Amino acid sequence: MSEIKMAFTVDEAAAYTGIGRNTIRQLISWKKIPVLHIGRKIIIRRDTLEEFIMKNEKNDLRDKDGIINV
Repeated sequence: MSEIKMAFTVDEAAAYTGIGRNTIRQLISWKKIPVLHIGRKIIIRRDTLEEFIMKNEKNDLRDKDGIINV
């Protein structure tokens, strides 16, 4: 039985979405993607990532003002 992850680290989120690790970190610092901090670890929920991608399908992720927050 394969386990379905409910949340990801930044590296796992990058692999899951195909968005670069540095871009994900930038989106987090811009407060575009909500995260959970556990010590030094950053956790991002799967449903948050999926919602972010759906809302921003046609947006340039390098344009801070053009990105829709989740």
